[in-house]
Amino acid sequence: MTKDQLDGAIYEKYIAPTRNKRESSIGIEIEMPIIDLSGNAVREEIVIDAADRFREHFSFEISSQDDNGNVNSMTDKNSGDNLSFDCSYSNLELSFGKAGDLNEVYKRFLIYYKYLQNILLSQDYTLTGMGINPNYNINHNLPVPNERYRMLYHYLHTYQKYEDIINMRFHKHPDFGTFTSASQVQLDVNHDKLIDTLNVFTMLEPYKSVLFANSYLPEYPDYLCSRNMLWERSMQGYNPHNVGMFSKRLDGIDELIEYIKSQSIYCIMRNGKYIDFTPTTVRDYFKLDRIKGEYFDGNAYNSTVFSPHDGDLEYLRTFKFEDLTFRGTIEYRSSCTQPIKDIMTVAAFHLGLSDRLEILWKMITRDNTIYSHGYTATELQDMLSKREIPGFISKQGLSNQLIRILDVAFDSLKKRNKGEERFLAPLYERAQRLVNPAKAMINGIEKGTPVREFIEKYAEI
Repeated sequence: MTKDQLDGAIYEKYIAPTRNKRESSIGIEIEMPIIDLSGNAVREEIVIDAADRFREHFSFEISSQDDNGNVNSMTDKNSGDNLSFDCSYSNLELSFGKAGDLNEVYKRFLIYYKYLQNILLSQDYTLTGMGINPNYNINHNLPVPNERYRMLYHYLHTYQKYEDIINMRFHKHPDFGTFTSASQVQLDVNHDKLIDTLNVFTMLEPYKSVLFANSYLPEYPDYLCSRNMLWERSMQGYNPHNVGMFSKRLDGIDELIEYIKSQSIYCIMRNGKYIDFTPTTVRDYFKLDRIKGEYFDGNAYNSTVFSPHDGDLEYLRTFKFEDLTFRGTIEYRSSCTQPIKDIMTVAAFHLGLSDRLEILWKMITRDNTIYSHGYTATELQDMLSKREIPGFISKQGLSNQLIRILDVAFDSLKKRNKGEERFLAPLYERAQRLVNPAKAMINGIEKGTPVREFIEKYAEI
């Protein structure tokens, strides 16, 4: 594939859809850990049974089954809502078909959540609103047995081969995908706003850390949001351009295409089998004649050699905090799952700010609270993901700036005249106190509150 052909393929996949005329819509995905309240590892048969009963009750259709014949994804043909399992059977995901009103999504979420909770609680199990499963060190943390998750699990475990090759400090939890949960939002983006949206929301990431951190991992006690760190210091972050934030301001579409070419492909599919291999940048991948990889033959992993195909761009999978998709949307990935009663805060925040780019850009670039001390947005995001706010940042100034940002979102949602601004209320309290769900939990645990109380509290509607 020539450079012009590659540039054209990237444009058609990622940029062209943003030119399509469509009504603005919202896509929401909510992952939730499943916990055995008795303190034992989650038993897959209990979870699978709950999902089967859910499917029968709501008349969802089977979307996919695992290698053992268990339904691991199901969809409502009318709404497009889907129940699935993200990476493992201890991480349940509810994703919702395109909607124009957050209230509609929330209403359906509550119906699904209450039904599932009634089943799970009868077994002394529960869903809860946390970004890390607090029983991560108890559960089996095994992947859903299908091609995609088996490959991903295997690929993440190959980090040991690269520890002495690349300048990166890997963590020791390659199974992290089985116990981390996110609240993700997809919003349509128009071509003329694409670059500004990526730039503005990149600059917002440090503030979001203060508001939404909810993934405390005792092995990394400094972090309130360890979830993002787990992605970045894994094989997903072998190429840092595949994860995290954009390190500099994008100047236009051409630069965005060049950035996409700097991202890495690490898996493809041939004859129904996934092959994973050493991450290779897009611009280099299509220049190669042969690549060595590994695939699972049903019993064990074997080495193989394959040749790149032009269509392999389909397998470029990235996990940027602001990720441009082939649907003409930006998927916002950095937020942890929130306590259930606050579950719509992430969507409301992003929706409210998505059409206030000019106001936000002026507000952020004139900010003297965090962006005037010589640190990049990426560095600040990492700092503000931790327990202690750096001493050079005024806590009162940070609180005031967060409230100003929330006011912009509030006014934007209010103008939609759908009452969606109500979902921002919990964020105002967090901004005033500079206490997010992870910090509230740690403060309580250190005062003697059992973790179980927070599991139950964060599961409340």
